[in-house]
Amino acid sequence: MARLFSIKPAISFRGRSFKGIRGFAGKPFHPPLTDIPIGAYVLAATFDVISFFSNGDLSENMYHAATYTLIAGLIVSIPTSLTGFWDWLKSTPKHTQAWRTANWHMAVMLTMTAIVVINLLVRSLSDGSVSAIGLILSLIVGLGVSFGSAYGGSMVFDYGFNVETSGDHPVWHESEDDVFPGQHD
Repeated sequence: MARLFSIKPAISFRGRSFKGIRGFAGKPFHPPLTDIPIGAYVLAATFDVISFFSNGDLSENMYHAATYTLIAGLIVSIPTSLTGFWDWLKSTPKHTQAWRTANWHMAVMLTMTAIVVINLLVRSLSDGSVSAIGLILSLIVGLGVSFGSAYGGSMVFDYGFNVETSGDHPVWHESEDDVFPGQHD
């Protein structure tokens, strides 16, 4: 009977070199960290839309949900930015298309992070409901991180940035044997 699942190689660190704050070869820290701020900022925009167009407890609850979600996204943006910067510094050859794309991705995402800080400052002056300015800032950030993430995705999926394998790798050959990182037999 053919095996249906391969589990251990994807979570193994055996055969992967450690690259410091950047993560492990083939398992960089930056990409999975990005999911949290992006998801948080899109959810916060959604909560703010609901808050702005509703009344009473629902409006207040959605406002608070958006605020806490923005804070959580901002907290995770710190290690996300640090690991992304280190990837850019150590892995991106200057004056290449990949470098220019990474520069744009970084500029967009850092701008969105700055707008989140401004949004939280605006919220600190609020009476417990989202203002038009707060809503606009949340929408800009939600849309902006979606836009910026498309460039990060291009780095990985179009350019193969920090991807260990490509071409005729044994994992694509018909076999019942698992191939672990660093093993190319």
